[in-house]
This record gives sequence, C-alpha cells and structure tokens, in this order.
Amino acid sequence: MRALPDISALDTVTWRKASFSNPDNACVEVGRPAAPVVGIRDSKAPHAGRLVLTPAAFGSLLGLLTS
Repeated sequence: MRALPDISALDTVTWRKASFSNPDNACVEVGRPAAPVVGIRDSKAPHAGRLVLTPAAFGSLLGLLTS
C-alpha cells in the first residue's frame, strides 16, 4: 500500500487558471507545490475539495483531455 502524499502544501500554493478559462469563472485551477503532487480544484468552489495527482497522472489526464 502506498503512502498518501503530504497535501498540506496545497493550502498555501498559488493556484493558476488555464488561459482558455470560461468567462463565467467555471474553470479548473491547478496548483503545484514543492511536494511531488499536482492539485486540481474548482474555481467556483475552491474550498469544496481538491484532486491530488502525481505529476505523471496529471500528464496522462492532460493527454486524454487534449486528444
């Protein structure tokens, strides 16, 4: 069983929106702390929860979304 990554760094990370964001603020934000994880959250509900992925899993997700 793998240990869960330390996501406490996501509390202070700078979140970024995609350059092709929806004008109604309905978009996804990405945060990249120093820890080896990538955080994803909803810009309309930033405190509702976050997905935490490894950089490899995030790259795979982007590949699926852009193909």
